[in-house]
Amino acid sequence: MEIDLSAFHFLRPWWLLAVPAALALLWLRRSEGSRLGWRSSISPALLPYLTVDAAGSAGPRPIHAVAALLILGGIAAAGPTWEQDRPPFLDNQAPLIVAVDLSPSMDANDVPPSRLEAVKHKLHDLLARRTGAKTGLIAYAGSAHLVLPPTDDPNLVDLFVQSLSTSLIAAPGRDVAGVITLAESVLQATQAGGTLLLATDGADTDQLAQVQQLAKGSDFQILILATGTAHGGVLHDARGQPRMDAQGKPLLGTFNTDAIKQLAQAARAPLGSLTVNEDDLDWVQLHAQRHFQEVQDAGQPMHWKDAGYWLCWPLGLLALLGLRRGWNVNWTAGLLLAWMTGVYPSTANAGPVADAFFTPDQQGRWAYEHHDFAGAAAAFQDPYWKGRAAYDAGDYRAALAAFARLDTPEAYFYLGNTQARLRNYDAALASYDHALRMRSPFPEAVQNRALVAKLQAAIESEQTGQNSDKPDEVAYDNKKGAGKMGDVAVAKASSADVWLRNLSLSPAGFLKQKFAIEDAKKAAAPAGGPRP
Repeated sequence: MEIDLSAFHFLRPWWLLAVPAALALLWLRRSEGSRLGWRSSISPALLPYLTVDAAGSAGPRPIHAVAALLILGGIAAAGPTWEQDRPPFLDNQAPLIVAVDLSPSMDANDVPPSRLEAVKHKLHDLLARRTGAKTGLIAYAGSAHLVLPPTDDPNLVDLFVQSLSTSLIAAPGRDVAGVITLAESVLQATQAGGTLLLATDGADTDQLAQVQQLAKGSDFQILILATGTAHGGVLHDARGQPRMDAQGKPLLGTFNTDAIKQLAQAARAPLGSLTVNEDDLDWVQLHAQRHFQEVQDAGQPMHWKDAGYWLCWPLGLLALLGLRRGWNVNWTAGLLLAWMTGVYPSTANAGPVADAFFTPDQQGRWAYEHHDFAGAAAAFQDPYWKGRAAYDAGDYRAALAAFARLDTPEAYFYLGNTQARLRNYDAALASYDHALRMRSPFPEAVQNRALVAKLQAAIESEQTGQNSDKPDEVAYDNKKGAGKMGDVAVAKASSADVWLRNLSLSPAGFLKQKFAIEDAKKAAAPAGGPRP
């Protein structure tokens, strides 16, 4: 660790008065306890016979330990510092909105298995990295649509990312201007310093002037992640079969490098490309975090990082000397403490040493901050954090049992999230309603309730469509004397099978219905009117 001596100073310099106080204490003790201090009261002839110099008395004494404690404690309390840091109460994670291009060319297989599937795989890995950070999702082609506002639930975002397909938006084109407008309206409600990531394989050059104007007035940065290769690749349909043109030749996906470069220049956006390793993820995180910190540094006063806590270790060793009787220093306790700190496990597994120094909730917090959510759920005794850890670990049954023990708006909010993950949508809506009754306003609960309500409506709509299908078979009695009605036994799928089939299609079906409704509203809006 390098120390910038030019920036070295103390945050609370008045505590340095403890240093001369300790030196004065040593001087006073020396003059009082030495033979020179007794000569004014005892005859010099008797002084050698009345003072005892025991073996080892010339070594360190308790007064020396007290002086060392005062000196180190004064320096630690004075707050030595040489490095600036953001205050710990601010969120260090940059908000991010991902906009995924759903144009038909994203089905090209030049990036296996397809461009869109490769982007979805990358976003899955990116969400795993951004635990605790807010991430939103936009889908666009000829129109732009908000799928999810920024949320800190990566599982929810990944659920809708994996349901994206090029068949969800009927309007052709690439409405990047609509994406920027939509992202700006969403990021206004979040912390400043957000980033918009465009995952695309092309651009509409007719929109470049509008994109340049929108990007110039926005306070967030734009990143472009290009996916595709120069030779394009064969387009496939939903069944995985190659798409053919009128002459029976396979259709190839386009990849216009010049158009993407022009888009990046108009949007003043760094341009990256999809890679087989994690270099693209590092690139996204680096730019997002750097922009976020620049915005925060400009709007928030910087704080100096207090390095005095490093002196707590020698202070603890010196404090052990107060447990010994006598004049000499016993180093056994100090060596024992050093050994215990050296063998303390870095994981949160409970053991005799961990149990002796840390409570179960402290051990659970350690595991949670190191992303060991299963270990944290096992260690936590606090029901709220036990539920949070179980929810992040994907153990929704355990999370449900933990949140059910609490009667707070936050607990009912996560109870609704858990019920939604378990597909108990009625129970989820009831939990959100309970949270809103206990705390208002509660924007996160309002957003999640609206999302679950729309998802439930989409599932019910699909079930209604399934139940209104035409009969599989119509039988007529052509025999003489016909005219009597009879039932024909036809094999039908069980209600559980229908429910499971609808459930597996519900995210994509919900998005397709949502996008169609929004496009219909835009088409019905008067020309030049405000964007919905």
